[in-house]
Amino acid sequence: MKRERALFSFHCFITPTPMSETEITKEIILTSHANEVQVALLEDKKLVEIHSEKASMQFSVGDIYLGKVRKIMPGLNAAFVDVGSEKDAFLHYLDLGVNARTINAFVSQAITTGKRSISRVQYLEEVPKNGKISDVLTSGQQIMVQVAKEPISTKGPRITTEVSFAGRYLVLVPFGDKVSVSQKIRNSAERKRLKSMMQGIRPRNFGIIIRTVAENKSLEELSADLDSLRYKWDTAVENLFASKAPMRIIQEMDCISSILRDMLNDSFQSIYVDTPEAYKEVKNLLHKYSPEKEDILKLYKEKQPIFEHFNVAKQIKSSFGKVVTVKNGVYLIIEHTEAMHVIDVNSGNRVKSNQTPEQNALNTNMIAAAEIARQLRLRDMGGIITIDFVDLHDARNKVELNKAMTEFMRNDKAKHTILPLNKFCLMQITRQRVRQATIIETTEQCPTCKGTGKIKPPILIEDELDNTLEFLFDKQQESKITIMLHPFVYAHLKHGFPSILMKWRWKYKKRIRLVANQSYSLFEHHFFNANMDEIILWNEPASE
Repeated sequence: MKRERALFSFHCFITPTPMSETEITKEIILTSHANEVQVALLEDKKLVEIHSEKASMQFSVGDIYLGKVRKIMPGLNAAFVDVGSEKDAFLHYLDLGVNARTINAFVSQAITTGKRSISRVQYLEEVPKNGKISDVLTSGQQIMVQVAKEPISTKGPRITTEVSFAGRYLVLVPFGDKVSVSQKIRNSAERKRLKSMMQGIRPRNFGIIIRTVAENKSLEELSADLDSLRYKWDTAVENLFASKAPMRIIQEMDCISSILRDMLNDSFQSIYVDTPEAYKEVKNLLHKYSPEKEDILKLYKEKQPIFEHFNVAKQIKSSFGKVVTVKNGVYLIIEHTEAMHVIDVNSGNRVKSNQTPEQNALNTNMIAAAEIARQLRLRDMGGIITIDFVDLHDARNKVELNKAMTEFMRNDKAKHTILPLNKFCLMQITRQRVRQATIIETTEQCPTCKGTGKIKPPILIEDELDNTLEFLFDKQQESKITIMLHPFVYAHLKHGFPSILMKWRWKYKKRIRLVANQSYSLFEHHFFNANMDEIILWNEPASE
């Protein structure tokens, strides 16, 4: 993310500080394939989030299931619930919710009688904060649960019985009785207005959470959002009738819909999609959630892949992996483990002779902090993150670095806690973990050795090309051949008089053209016919 530069009061040197949200240009780039949808979020042309959803994905945060209690674990004060996943879902006592007994009784009744209304439900005894899960659940019991965390590594999904339905402006909480307002809405008059409006239209036995984007919205807009959430709840209850666990009864929105619902606001300038089907779907969503923003949607029609056109593909390659180069020689080393993530900050060759070692260290750490905040969002790293910054000795500098990291992560929507630097200049961050961290393989198989680590002797490349030309001219009767190859090999074949290229032209009495391609590896080469269609040589021997 591009940052403004500001002068810290304690120091006489310049360090990056975050831009306000209104100054950031935001764009969404969406590419849709047969089995996968990828959504990239750019801020000032810099990639900050990448979301991917495969057609085979089964469990998503927000999905609601009818599950069956498989095993009660008193030692963990938890239960394992069968929801159809490879590993049983994990339900802890603290995830039951105070009205778990009432919800379970209602679900049991809905399965047998089809009852949908909760307006006259008689509430049972609340679940105490400190209790035993065996007092609330029994093995074999069917319960309604919602996925709180997707399956991660060898663990199954984490679930809760306290279900909720998220809309554009509101979150509907069945069996609740309160109206809450997002803490990010700080205007007291606006908070009072929103709360008063929702108290007037809140359905009986439903709680409501007013989201940040509801600020300054009209009663009609909020009421329409509430009606759609009520319809979702009614559908879920209707699906319970005559159902048998394990079964999904309501699916959360797909990747495209949920991102637009949660992220789209007035700060977005453009949304680009590369298929007519995705364009139609996004247009319908914009019409539903933000009709005034429909004109920012654009259908990308160029031949070049959309991620390459907007430089997303290159940023993905440079931003993922163990070593991440930042700027001015600063680089990060990022390691992932089952329990935590570790980030090491290195200054490289970034040393300014006119600054003290302490000033150089702080400047390096400030640059790294901005990139780390981006990396946490980009990779969706959750759990415990430990950052080893370059050593600082001045307590004031440690405070400044902590404040900067807090500000850099201000736009991160995941819940997080930043602890102050300790005496070893280590910072610990806990970040909400709801799914597996995004890990993209940025290395590719070597086209020269095909992953074996061995290549042909360089002296044989000339004979190999000659043999292939003989086959193409004599057996396939090609009239013209273009060979695309590395610039070094290109120069070797055209060097001297007569050059090797000239000898080939005299030998075959055919047109042969060489084209240098800097992106090729040293001995990589491809043949093209007169129409510039690549000739696939299936019997070409592998490099050894």
